[in-house]
Amino acid sequence: MRRRTFFGTAFAGIGSAAVARPAKPKVGDIPMRTLGRTGVKLTCIGMGGARFHLISMEEGVAVVRRAYDLGINYFDMAHSYADGHAEEVYGNAIPPFRKDIFLTTKSGKRTKGEAEEELNLSLKAMRTDHVDLWQMHGVNHMQEVEQIFAPGGAIEAFEAAKKAGKCRFIGYSNCRDPQVHVAMLKHAERFDTALMPLHVADTSYSDSPAMSFIQTALPAAIERGVGIFGIKVFGNAFLLRTFSAPDCLRYSLSLPVTACPLGFNTIGQLEDDVRVAQNFKPLTAEEKKALETRAGADTFDVIKGPALEYWKTR
Repeated sequence: MRRRTFFGTAFAGIGSAAVARPAKPKVGDIPMRTLGRTGVKLTCIGMGGARFHLISMEEGVAVVRRAYDLGINYFDMAHSYADGHAEEVYGNAIPPFRKDIFLTTKSGKRTKGEAEEELNLSLKAMRTDHVDLWQMHGVNHMQEVEQIFAPGGAIEAFEAAKKAGKCRFIGYSNCRDPQVHVAMLKHAERFDTALMPLHVADTSYSDSPAMSFIQTALPAAIERGVGIFGIKVFGNAFLLRTFSAPDCLRYSLSLPVTACPLGFNTIGQLEDDVRVAQNFKPLTAEEKKALETRAGADTFDVIKGPALEYWKTR
């Protein structure tokens, strides 16, 4: 789903002539945070690569270059995004500044050989000889955890790539089941990062904390010292039915995360989010609770539960 540019539309009902477009954001001044125990400092928002199928190659390259120009240094990617096309967008944009950014990609393969092959495809598409972070993509079921750590499993490819200099750090992602995060984090000494959905309606999915990433997976990751990335900040745009984009972003950035990669479709969206990040102040406990209460009070379950978080385990 395309995310609407929120500045300039918030007051559309009273006439567009009454609303002036904000000035372009200044360069830099995006808060930096340390990525777990790696010591690496990243901007608190990153360029996400999951929406490039919605725009042309030229538009994608322009957004990526503008993100870099504004000071973003964290660039998220996965080989599965648009069947490798998204990595080609990066490959056409980042070579001039590759050494200045923290570049990631992900592999959904669970065996050593398949994962190695996919990494080589990723490096070729992005025109680089290494990524800063290589992640196991979508580890959503317990049986996948078993596959990854079995003889010949993907962990062997990841650790070999790190030894060979094809990646600096290793991580994983999971959007479906918080309990799988807990299982993966039993091997936390082998991971540097964890990526999970962290948004204002997460705790309203059900009465069980076991279904909440914020109440289950996030504390486990904090305890084990891995760097934490928060995704689905806008709930794939569905949260924007009730919350403003700044409220959504401020909420997620007020959690103990290193950064939130965001799927910018336009330079306008990018610049809007950069402004929010540049002016970020953590929510107070009262402000945070008020937003959670609003999500939980949704009578028709439009912005909470399975209607919103269709990606979670039923």
